[in-house]
Amino acid sequence: MDNYMLIALASVIGVVAGYLVRLFYAKAQMKSAEQIAKHMISEAQMLAETKKKEGLLEVKETMERERREFDRETRERRQELINLERRINQREEALERKHELMDRKDKDLFGRERNLMTREKTLDDEAQALARGREEQKRILERLSGISSEEAKKLLMQSLEEEARKEAALLAKRIEQETREQAEKKSKEILSIAIQRVAAEHTADITTTTVPIANDEMKGRVIGREGRNIRAFEQATGVDLIIDDTPEAITISAFDGVRREIARISLEKLIADGRIHPARIEEVVEKVRKEMDTNLKEIGEQAALEAGVPGLQPEILRLLGKLKYRTSYGQNQLQHTLEVTWLSGAIAGELGVDIAFCKRAGLLHDLGKAVDHEVEGTHHQISADVAKKYGESPKMINAILSHHEGIAEPQSPEAFIVAAADAVSAARPGARRESIEHYLKRLEKLEKLATSFRGVSSAYAIQAGREVRIMVEPEDVNDQGAQILAHDIAKKVEQELEYPGHIKITVIREVRAQEVAK
Repeated sequence: MDNYMLIALASVIGVVAGYLVRLFYAKAQMKSAEQIAKHMISEAQMLAETKKKEGLLEVKETMERERREFDRETRERRQELINLERRINQREEALERKHELMDRKDKDLFGRERNLMTREKTLDDEAQALARGREEQKRILERLSGISSEEAKKLLMQSLEEEARKEAALLAKRIEQETREQAEKKSKEILSIAIQRVAAEHTADITTTTVPIANDEMKGRVIGREGRNIRAFEQATGVDLIIDDTPEAITISAFDGVRREIARISLEKLIADGRIHPARIEEVVEKVRKEMDTNLKEIGEQAALEAGVPGLQPEILRLLGKLKYRTSYGQNQLQHTLEVTWLSGAIAGELGVDIAFCKRAGLLHDLGKAVDHEVEGTHHQISADVAKKYGESPKMINAILSHHEGIAEPQSPEAFIVAAADAVSAARPGARRESIEHYLKRLEKLEKLATSFRGVSSAYAIQAGREVRIMVEPEDVNDQGAQILAHDIAKKVEQELEYPGHIKITVIREVRAQEVAK
């Protein structure tokens, strides 16, 4: 019992002791928690104070920065306002000065205008007085001279014109003399070198071809029954057969050398074959015509090869071949073309210009003569049209057109060279000839043209029409007028006459003084 009491007492004591321990521990924990809480609160307060101080500092720094920025912008704006105000003040001062200047100018202009009006009035008065004086002088001069003002003007204009013509004549003479002195030596040298390189045979102008026959019996066979063979031959070839009393010969007449050559070859073949009738004639003529086309091209190729001009069109080569059977003033046209080509190349080489171009232009310059009896127009224009058709350059066309004076103006040194070479080839001795009737008519026309001018007493064509010497009356034509007269006659000759080469115009003014000793 006592044990139970002890146990119970011990249990109570234990419980009480445990409770007391628990209470003490709880109090101890509460005190520790309170201290921790107070410590945390203290730290939180300290942190808050720190944050507050940091925030205040940041706010202060921000405000300070914004204040400085504001102050800077304020200063800048103030400076801008000051500058603007200064510029405005300067502009106002400038405007004031301009206004003052304008006021002074207005005053000056007003004064000048008033002075000008005064001067204008004075000048008007003086002009009226001068006009009255001139009219008075004019009336006095007309009364003294006995001529009107219009007549005096005409006399003055005539005097001035005569003086101008004299000065122009003197100037032209001086320039011509200087040019001749400078160019004569060089031109002679160049032309002599070029001509020495070119030597050509003299030719004759023919329009007929004679075909020899074995006997006169063949003439009857050529004529045929009732003339049917000769009619068929002439119709097929386009030529005239002349069968007369000339022994053992038949004459073929035609202006076209190609047709004449076709007729000659055809007639020789018919005579050699012996079968002469219309069908056979047409067959032989057609065959010879085809052979001639091939032959013309070969002749053209050979001419281009000799001239040193490659790359020509087949049709141009055929036209070159036709020039072999074309003559001009007795000069074979193909030979003349080759001469011009060689001369052009030689002169171009001496002058240092385009030799290939000059040779090509020389070879093409007279192509139109191959077809001038078939196409309307001058041979210059026909040649230029052919060259243009086959793609030649405008420079080449101009050189072809301008190789004779009066057709077109040369636009390049090469064009002048081709024209000079053409003149040299045509004008050399023996190159050309013409009928005596045409020659005499040309000389008569040249002399008549020269004597048509005022002051000319007589005119004489000499050196086969290469020069005309003109005698003038010394009372009607002075020294300066002689130069002008020679120029005017040369221009009229160029416009109205056709002639090969050049014609020299020489005006002679001779003054003779005579007295009789008694």
